[in-house]
Amino acid sequence: MSGWRPAADDKASSGKLLTTDLAAQGLGGKRIGQLLFAGARQEMARWPNADPADPRGGAWATVDGTPVNMYADVPGEDKRTLLFKSADARPWARPTDGQVFVFPRYNWWNNIVPIVSIDAAARKLALAADCSYAIRAGDRYFVRGLREELDAPGEWHHDVASGTLFFWPPEPLGDRPVHVPTVTTILALAAGTEHVTIHGLTFACCEGTAITIAGGRHCTIQDCTITNVGGYSGGGVSVSGTDCAVLGCDLSYVGATAISLSGGDRPTRTAARNRAEDNRIHHPGVFYKQGVGIQMNGVGHRAAHNLIHDCPRMGVLFSGNDIVIEKNRIHHVNLETEDTGAIYTGGRDWISSRGSLIRWNHISDSLGYGREKDRWVSPHFAFGIYLDDNTGGVDVIGNVVERCSRAGIYLHNARDNRIENNIVIDCGRQQLECRGWNAESRMWKQHFGTMVKGYESVAGQPAWEGMRGMATHPRDAVLTDGLIMSGNTFLRNILDATDPKALFIRVHDFPVAHNRFDANLFWHHGQPIGIGRMGMGAPAKPPPAADTLAAWQAAGLDATSVVADPLFVDRAAGDYHLRPDSPARRLGFEPIPFESIGPGEHEAVDSLP
Repeated sequence: MSGWRPAADDKASSGKLLTTDLAAQGLGGKRIGQLLFAGARQEMARWPNADPADPRGGAWATVDGTPVNMYADVPGEDKRTLLFKSADARPWARPTDGQVFVFPRYNWWNNIVPIVSIDAAARKLALAADCSYAIRAGDRYFVRGLREELDAPGEWHHDVASGTLFFWPPEPLGDRPVHVPTVTTILALAAGTEHVTIHGLTFACCEGTAITIAGGRHCTIQDCTITNVGGYSGGGVSVSGTDCAVLGCDLSYVGATAISLSGGDRPTRTAARNRAEDNRIHHPGVFYKQGVGIQMNGVGHRAAHNLIHDCPRMGVLFSGNDIVIEKNRIHHVNLETEDTGAIYTGGRDWISSRGSLIRWNHISDSLGYGREKDRWVSPHFAFGIYLDDNTGGVDVIGNVVERCSRAGIYLHNARDNRIENNIVIDCGRQQLECRGWNAESRMWKQHFGTMVKGYESVAGQPAWEGMRGMATHPRDAVLTDGLIMSGNTFLRNILDATDPKALFIRVHDFPVAHNRFDANLFWHHGQPIGIGRMGMGAPAKPPPAADTLAAWQAAGLDATSVVADPLFVDRAAGDYHLRPDSPARRLGFEPIPFESIGPGEHEAVDSLP
């Protein structure tokens, strides 16, 4: 961009507000969605202003009204009307130039929706489309794109009617560039593309996904830098096809998801063999807060040796089969959302994500962010590894999970999973949590048809014969006591916590006779080992209180487990190698390959020039 001059109607910046004519630069009629100054994305004019000192908590207005529990359904709720507080009324001349950026109801992710009208007397903003969920009292939001709100350094505004771009640089422009994206995708490899390698390039400044591979084979994106790309629906790299790879790339400040992999065939379990390896990923989800570090869908993908941090939601999100997630270093994730995990999958179709492996990853500081009474707080309601909504047949082996706000590993009615040889350190309320459904649960009834359809879509297929847990049809899953969650094993894990209030295991609607705990090591630094139990099912249903390990063992669990110091080499310094005399070794705990976790040497491709 060029042709900058002082703005004639500058009232707030003391002469620092600049304008330029877009039509004179060949951009007449184009709506500008992003602006980069000196390589950094700038803030569209907004109210309330962003607060650099408190970007998650100090930059929001909240919807007026009486708060309702987020999980309580309210008939007839509105998904496109926002009630603002009297104190938040603003003198906007053209409110329809603006957009509302809002986290509706669940605080899982956000929507960005244009304003179509404002009723000042009723204090209502009407939006152009439905949000993902109803907009409820207390939901956080801001409004962006209005000229009156350009009142802080780094903000900008596009006056579409006049074709004028306004910008208040955070520093003098000098000879540093100002860019706006003019393309959606920078590089697209069409279906049928084979054996192409993109190596050593920098990609920046686009509205959509920077690089797309659609139906490619043996294509590789290697050692590239991908930054400041994508809008609400645009990511870094999107791959579909087979035998494709994203290797050794740096991806940052991406609008949505940094890397997406898809492909493979589920009925035959034919693997796509796509890979994301040795990448350094941070600050995805700039605009879409469900945007994650790596997302995988389908069959037979691998995410390994990646460094992922500073994410608004998950580090890795996956759904499918035979997916491998190993040797990744993931930290400081789930910074803007709640009910989430550093690594997350679900199983509402019964067959997800069977055959998948989560192994040898190091996860720390999965924090979460949400509302407690009238305050937005962090840490809040996040997990390390999250097997949600009936996830089946996943192996979680040899991971280190520390400092997650609610639990290190969480199974939500998950079944047929192996949770083995993991180290869980100082994770919030409990180190391990299992919460099941029963035959009367809303979730069980709501998704039962989808589970039957998913099961029957692969039942009888040769590739699925003998897969763990697939001998049980969903209609046969409810046990005689009405509970469902079964087939999980929890063996040779080390659970270590210092907080006197921390529990080690918490279960709810959990049939003890149909899940196995044993050979685990517990260490509470001389304090009692607390177990939280509610609705255990046969043979006992104790009250909702913390029990001792002895009571837990009396129910038939952890018969050979021990309470002992695991003897880490240096717990305070985060060195979780075990000393030679560690009691965990006597329980069969196998060494974790710490030295190979995170980025390293990725496998080179043959086609580099």
